[in-house]
Amino acid sequence: MMEIIFSLDEINDVAKKILSENPKNVILFYGNMGVGKTTLIKSLAKELGVDQVTSSPTFSLVNEYQINESQYIYHFDVYRLKNETEALDMGIDEYLYSGNWCFIEWAENIPNLIPDEHSIIKIDLLPDGKRHLIVR
Repeated sequence: MMEIIFSLDEINDVAKKILSENPKNVILFYGNMGVGKTTLIKSLAKELGVDQVTSSPTFSLVNEYQINESQYIYHFDVYRLKNETEALDMGIDEYLYSGNWCFIEWAENIPNLIPDEHSIIKIDLLPDGKRHLIVR
């Protein structure tokens, strides 16, 4: 387990620290709306070599970013899903077991679809505006 308290201007360093811990390829992101989950995912993608603009996949459910010829990052936001069947219908299981990075926001909406091998990042907003992050 890793624990970090940081301000948003340190987020790129935080992304480096997370990746240095060799997390699983499937990472679940937990935290309230607006706490910085998407911002952290953008920094992780940048550290992994994505040079295109990243954004939240709120409406598309998944955004795909290419790292190199054979490696991708899939960024999911499953907040709007009504049930796990909707996730299966969009082929989420193929993404999750592809061996590529899968960053999932609001994974609590699809608890039965998450692979056993995964990492968890929990972010909380502190009263002073800093973030408290736990990786397990």
